[in-house]
Amino acid sequence: MSSKDLYKDELDFAALALQSPAFNKFLKSNGQVDFSNPEAVQQLTKSLLERDFKLKLELPNDRLCPPVPNRFNYILWIQDLLDTTSDSYTDTYDPNRDVVGLDIGTGASCIYPLIGCSQRPKWRFAATDIDEKNLTYARSNISQNNLKLRVRPYQTNYNEPLIPLDAIHLESIDFCMCNPPFYSSTADLLLSAAAKSRPPHSACTGADVEMVTSGGEVAFVNRMIAESRVLGNRCQWYTSMLGKYSSVESIVENLHAAEVHNWAVKDLVQGTKTRRWTVGWSWGSMRPSQAVARGTSTLPKHLLPFPSEYTFYMNDSTVDSSARTINNILRALDLNYQYRPTLATGLGFATGNVWSRAARRKQAQKSSEASASLQYEHESDDGTDDIEPALGFKIHLGLGDMGGVEVMIRWVKGMDSVLFESFCGMLKRQLTR
Repeated sequence: MSSKDLYKDELDFAALALQSPAFNKFLKSNGQVDFSNPEAVQQLTKSLLERDFKLKLELPNDRLCPPVPNRFNYILWIQDLLDTTSDSYTDTYDPNRDVVGLDIGTGASCIYPLIGCSQRPKWRFAATDIDEKNLTYARSNISQNNLKLRVRPYQTNYNEPLIPLDAIHLESIDFCMCNPPFYSSTADLLLSAAAKSRPPHSACTGADVEMVTSGGEVAFVNRMIAESRVLGNRCQWYTSMLGKYSSVESIVENLHAAEVHNWAVKDLVQGTKTRRWTVGWSWGSMRPSQAVARGTSTLPKHLLPFPSEYTFYMNDSTVDSSARTINNILRALDLNYQYRPTLATGLGFATGNVWSRAARRKQAQKSSEASASLQYEHESDDGTDDIEPALGFKIHLGLGDMGGVEVMIRWVKGMDSVLFESFCGMLKRQLTR
């Protein structure tokens, strides 16, 4: 089973009990667990981490006990964000890539750094918290899992930045993540609990410091957005988990107001009982895959980023003939494009709308003048290699289910969705007319 499918189905408590004697004593005769029992909930977390990640965990009785599937799904999403926005443009895991992450409010469990490091050997973490008791247990959990060289805990306070890169001596990081407090006050927390029509699904042992913050989770993430405007590309992906559906709309609207043009959202579903959402944003131009950026079935379209994939079909009978046609079209334009037949995929970059009529006339004139002067193609250096591309794209070809060749254009780099849409429209018109 792939690690991504580890918690695809409901947890089999009976199977876990056979593998974990410590958990077995909390299993009821019907094969279920009493989630109102804090000891049972805590042991479930410990047993899952030990069985599935070979991790040991120590937790106090008065701090949050994190649900493992939910936290693991958040880590998987960040893996996908990084894998589909790497300099290699392969959309796959690069085991040689060094990654540094920041866990904001790591808690007593330090669960995100523990799971992240267990999954990817080249990952390292800084882990912050404002609560000394949380940090005491976090240090212990880091130590007993032999991760002291890869996870560094830091004490912070309310008045310091949430993303304190200078204070923790990091010039840049690949991502930051957090699970901010849901509630704006203790009264808000109690009111939410009283409004529930049934008992809570799982015992809550969290302290106010972990569950309450002024303004709730929206205000917390808004602080992150404000800090990210100053830090910019010192962090590639800023991310947060959100516990309330209403918070997602507020955060996305605030990202629009901050003029963020590159963001991603996802549903995190733990079995059939709990749903959370993640939101991430970047000031860089690397675009995540569509499945990663729009990984939700619950959010309306106006909260989703612009689609990063465009698909249509050609009438050609073979992939090779389609590839030759596309190569001929793109070769006539002032852009860089390389096609790899073994992968049926091409990667290209353009400095602007080089397919407009004016651009094509200019390119034709330039080609004619170069031919007349009999100069080699790279004899002179006009500096164009140093120009940042306005559009990066991949074109993947495959046989369609109903015949013909499927052409999938993937937006991999750039900030202008209109430019990407224009390129897709141009290529489709050329190939299907």
